[in-house]
Amino acid sequence: MTVPRAHVERLEDGTEVKLGVFLSNTKSRRGKLTADKRATLAALGLEWAAA
Repeated sequence: MTVPRAHVERLEDGTEVKLGVFLSNTKSRRGKLTADKRATLAALGLEWAAA
């Protein structure tokens, strides 16, 4: 899954989530994630989390 850093998801309730920034920051800090968090992200299809 490739998401541009500037991507913003707009939820049904009007809330905006800066998904691109979240994914970029999470990927760059993946060494600090717990095994459970990496497994959850990998289950969502983020290949870099499985490595």
